[in-house]
Amino acid sequence: MGDEPLAIAIDSTAEEGPRRVYCRLCGRPLTGAGSRRTGLGPTCDAKLHPPAPDIRTRRHEVAQDTLPGLDPPAG
Repeated sequence: MGDEPLAIAIDSTAEEGPRRVYCRLCGRPLTGAGSRRTGLGPTCDAKLHPPAPDIRTRRHEVAQDTLPGLDPPAG
């Protein structure tokens, strides 16, 4: 083991600091901690995981006839 060359030279000019992480979808460099953790930029994450629709926007009023027996008594 003493004669074997090292896989990475100790005096190599490697970049100091955090390694670059790129978006898995578009390939752009990621800068935010959350984006780096998920591997997706905010735009690409929004494309893959759109927000759920608000249930209040799906409700609407419907015109209905009064149910039999619920008419106010004539009197």
